[in-house]
Amino acid sequence: MSYYVGIDLGGTNIAVGVVDEDYRIVGRANEKTKAFHPAEEIADDMAATARRAVENAGVTFDEVAWVGVGTPGTVNPETGMVGLAANLGFHDTPLGMLVAERLGKKVYVENDANAAAYGELMAGAAKGLDSVILITLGTGVGGGIIIDGKIQSGFNYKGAELGHIGMVYQGVPCTCGRRGCIESYCAVTGLIRITRESMQLNAKSKMWELAEGSLDKVSGRTAFDAMRAGDEAGKAVVDQYIDYLAYAVSGIINLFQPQAVVIGGGISKEGETLFGPMRERAYPQTFNHDPNNCSQIIKAKLGNDAGIIGAALLGKQYK
Repeated sequence: MSYYVGIDLGGTNIAVGVVDEDYRIVGRANEKTKAFHPAEEIADDMAATARRAVENAGVTFDEVAWVGVGTPGTVNPETGMVGLAANLGFHDTPLGMLVAERLGKKVYVENDANAAAYGELMAGAAKGLDSVILITLGTGVGGGIIIDGKIQSGFNYKGAELGHIGMVYQGVPCTCGRRGCIESYCAVTGLIRITRESMQLNAKSKMWELAEGSLDKVSGRTAFDAMRAGDEAGKAVVDQYIDYLAYAVSGIINLFQPQAVVIGGGISKEGETLFGPMRERAYPQTFNHDPNNCSQIIKAKLGNDAGIIGAALLGKQYK
């Protein structure tokens, strides 16, 4: 049996998994990321963590077919070069070469969101499909695009920035410097913003109690929890947020018409409380009048493991 090592390199943690031929993680290891340290030091830690994961899996590195890396930033998968990863301090960094030198294995490198999308395609919610869009709702809005089984990132490897598609002209400022991006409305930070705005207009809302009387303690769950407690202001916030998300998702469906839009990230844990009304509002806005031939809108399955599994299987994408 062959095994594949997946390294999910983040700004805070290095998470490594050993994946078997059934696409299951059979060994793990983690390490803190020394962000902004020299790339060689980060590669040292990645290699050492990978070796621990292989040891924890009870196999040897001789049984490992290849190593895959998912990293933030713009990545040329043909060369393993990371053009820019601001939260790691990488700029024109030959990450694939650095890791390969330390492990003695072929190393494939891809953007982390693309790797997560590939993980969901190969082993998660989109298994059995070949055209899928992954949207992750976190502090930002990430995206991965797979068409006909192939990861799509544009001629310059900077594509699939779904969170930075324009949604509202001259709208809410975005961290990218533009205004009105999908991220400004659909990220957790966007939900927190409209929650705080509602609280300031509704002094008796349950949301104040849930946030311990402080706008600083508002989270992505505050409005949802208030809604479940019967709070009308909380329900209005949730409705507004779902309206934004349905509008964004319907636009993405109209652009790509994938077999499925897979949505992950912390907010997706709300399950059908989120997905049910979102589908009801998104589908009528899609350019498709056949309800039996629409893109599925489904919840991601693999959670944080998507990036590990997707990275581990990159050799099947680029071999």
